[in-house]
Amino acid sequence: MIQPQTQLNVADNSGARQLMCIRIIGTSNRRYAYIGDIVVAVIKEAVPNMPLERSEVIRAVIVRTCKGLKRNDGIIIQYDDNAAIVIDEEGNPKGTRIFGAIARELKQLNFTKIVSLAPEVL
Repeated sequence: MIQPQTQLNVADNSGARQLMCIRIIGTSNRRYAYIGDIVVAVIKEAVPNMPLERSEVIRAVIVRTCKGLKRNDGIIIQYDDNAAIVIDEEGNPKGTRIFGAIARELKQLNFTKIVSLAPEVL
């Protein structure tokens, strides 16, 4: 469950290291974001000499949460960290590599480019 002020790790090589969620895109009164939801975030920590800089406002898609994700067959998938991938306005990732495991539900939410770059899809 991701809500405003939540710190997120970045799971790609876009140049950002850590994000803080500002707003959840979708409805006006949604409290939490889950895997596959788009959030507006600010960059809290960035790699030097990269296109993305600290305190820049960006969009990101949530790819891992500590809160378990329950599937229809009864399996619960739970990760060790909260992570997001920086995306552009069309929903394509800004980075060229993705680190760590990605949930299969992202493919159903039309993030096929992210799924194709991921090393492991659970």
